[in-house]
Amino acid sequence: MTVRQQSKLKLLAAFIAIYFVWGTTYLAIKVAIETIPPFLMMGMRSLIAGAVLYTWGRLRGDANATRKELPRLLLIGTLFFLIGHGVLAWAQQTVPSGVAALLIASEPIILALFEPLFTREGRVGKRTVLGMLIGVGGIAVLVMPQGFDFKNANLLGSFGILICTCSWASGAIYARVAKLPRSPLITGGLQLLFGGVLLILVSALLGEWSAFTFSKVEIRSWIGLAYLVLFGSVITFSAYTWLLTITSATRISTHTFINPVVAVIVGWAFGGEALTWEMLVATVLIVISVWLVLFRKAVTVKDAVKEAALKGTVGEP
Repeated sequence: MTVRQQSKLKLLAAFIAIYFVWGTTYLAIKVAIETIPPFLMMGMRSLIAGAVLYTWGRLRGDANATRKELPRLLLIGTLFFLIGHGVLAWAQQTVPSGVAALLIASEPIILALFEPLFTREGRVGKRTVLGMLIGVGGIAVLVMPQGFDFKNANLLGSFGILICTCSWASGAIYARVAKLPRSPLITGGLQLLFGGVLLILVSALLGEWSAFTFSKVEIRSWIGLAYLVLFGSVITFSAYTWLLTITSATRISTHTFINPVVAVIVGWAFGGEALTWEMLVATVLIVISVWLVLFRKAVTVKDAVKEAALKGTVGEP
C-alpha cells in the first residue's frame, strides 16, 4: 500500500470517527448523567481519556510539549471541554433536545464566517453557504417530530448552548494557527487533561460532590462513561485533533450535521424510538449539505490527502 493510499484511509477513518462515533455519544451521555452529575462526569471522562492519550504518546516516543506550548494547550482545553462540554451538559438539562440540536448546528456557520479571517482558507463560496443552509434545514426537519419547544426552552440555557458552540468553534480555529506539539496524542491528551481538571474544579464549586457517592452510580452509567472515554475521547478526539492539522475546521465541523442523524438512528435501534419520514428527508438533506461543504473544490481534498501523507509519519491519529 502506497503512502498516498494510507493517507486516504487515515483521512476516511478520522472522518468516520467524528461523524458516526460522536453521533453515538448522545445516548452515552444521557445514560452516564443519570446517576453522575454532568460536570463531574465530563471531568472524569476528560481526565481518564487525557491520561490514556498522553501516556500512549510518551510510551511510543513522541516529543513532550514545551513550556511555551502549555498555555496554548490550556486555553484550547478550556474552550473545548470546560466551556464546550461542561456548559453544554449543564444547558441540556433545561433546553429541549430539538432546540439544542438546532443551536449546535450553528457551529459550521460560525466557522465558515470566521475561519478565513485567521487561516489561508480564503473566502467562503456560494457552494459552502448553500451547503450550510441545507444542513441547518436538515437539522430543522430532523427535530420536527419533537417540535421546536422554544416556549419551554430556558433562555439562560439556550444562551449557554450558543456560548459553548462559539467556544468550541474558537478552539478549533485557534488550534489550527497555534504552535502545538506535532503529536496529536500529546496535544489531545494535554488538552483533555487540562479541561478535565477545570471541569472537576467547577464541579466541586457547584456542589456536585456534596450529594454524590460512587456507591449510588448505577452500572449502566459506568458503562456509558467508559464508552465516552474510549470511543468518544480516546479514539475520536485524537482523530479530531489530527484532522485539525491537515484540513479546515469548517469541513470538520460538518460532523454537527451528521451526529444528530446518527443519534436518531441509534435511538431507533437501541432506544425503541420511532423512525419517521422526517428523519429520512433530513438524512438526505444533510448528506447533500456535507457533500457541498466537503467537496466544494476538488483540489482541496487532494491537497488534504497530500498534506496528510507528508505529516502521516509523525502525526497519525
